[in-house]
Amino acid sequence: MFSEKPTLRDVAKLAGVSLGTASNALNNRGNVSDEARTRVIEAAAALGYRMQVRTAAPVVTPSLSVVGAIGKVDDGVTMTINPFYSYVLAGIERECQRYNLSLMMANISVDKVSRPVNLPPMLLDNQVDGVLMVGTFLEDTIHQIGRKFEIPVVLVDAYAPGSRFDSVVTDNITGAYTAVKYLIKQGHTKIGLVGSSADAYPSIRERRKGYLRALKHHRIPDVYIEDSELNRDSAYEAACALLQRAPEITAIFACNDEVAVGVMLAARHTGRDVPHELSVIGFDDIDLATQFSPAITTMRVDKILMGKLAVRFLRDRAETPDRAPLTTLIGTTLIPRETVRPLVRVQR
Repeated sequence: MFSEKPTLRDVAKLAGVSLGTASNALNNRGNVSDEARTRVIEAAAALGYRMQVRTAAPVVTPSLSVVGAIGKVDDGVTMTINPFYSYVLAGIERECQRYNLSLMMANISVDKVSRPVNLPPMLLDNQVDGVLMVGTFLEDTIHQIGRKFEIPVVLVDAYAPGSRFDSVVTDNITGAYTAVKYLIKQGHTKIGLVGSSADAYPSIRERRKGYLRALKHHRIPDVYIEDSELNRDSAYEAACALLQRAPEITAIFACNDEVAVGVMLAARHTGRDVPHELSVIGFDDIDLATQFSPAITTMRVDKILMGKLAVRFLRDRAETPDRAPLTTLIGTTLIPRETVRPLVRVQR
């Protein structure tokens, strides 16, 4: 168990590194691998450790000296390292180094309906000149921070439609469309969807939309959707139900890689081999996609680039506060691996 006020030792323990390595990573010293630095940064953010990453050179942008990166964590839930946002945070950290900006990281604890339990001291004590909100936040929370603290805010994989905030998000519709189109080109026409729901977070609803659009554009009438949450256990239950309800399915599009693992475990449970009897494609390309066997075919999101662009947006917003808000879509890349098998000879 970690203490209520996490220490550097807690960060090192969660990241699985020595105390010295954690200190070097958080103080921008050398002799730390990129992988270890990424784990330490994410562990610090996950724990809400009040750390500050500084550079020795002077700040280039006078109106933006200290950047705050804020994530969220469910209140009372054990801290874990997020396999997606750890790379986003690494991109933020690298870009802050590039522009000689100080960086502070913290989490907002949220209740069961995602409303904030508290706000981090970096905001309450006016320690930052701009904020990057990383991940899934309620629109009310985003607007509350923007109004209350009157500092530039950029959303990273976060949504507040109609707001004045800049944002960097994934092109989820095109990515999902590409994933399903790839399955169709492999000869699959009975394609399921697991990992979404009608009231899911906007990015997941977009992936659901991309799935439906691909089927419609290719004149495939059969739609197989089983709602689930974005975790392995929920996806496992949903995939078991879907395969029992529609055994004719030959492929499943999973809304992220963790869901894809749940689908593959369900396939094993129901006696279907992946990929020979069921093809599976995921989304995000987290480390798990190559660690699981067979390695997961997926849509890669450039997570480090997301973090870098967010810092650039924040700098520009600090310099030109009255310009129109901008939204940048990060495209995705198909990464074929071992979980998709063609049903027909693919035309070259």
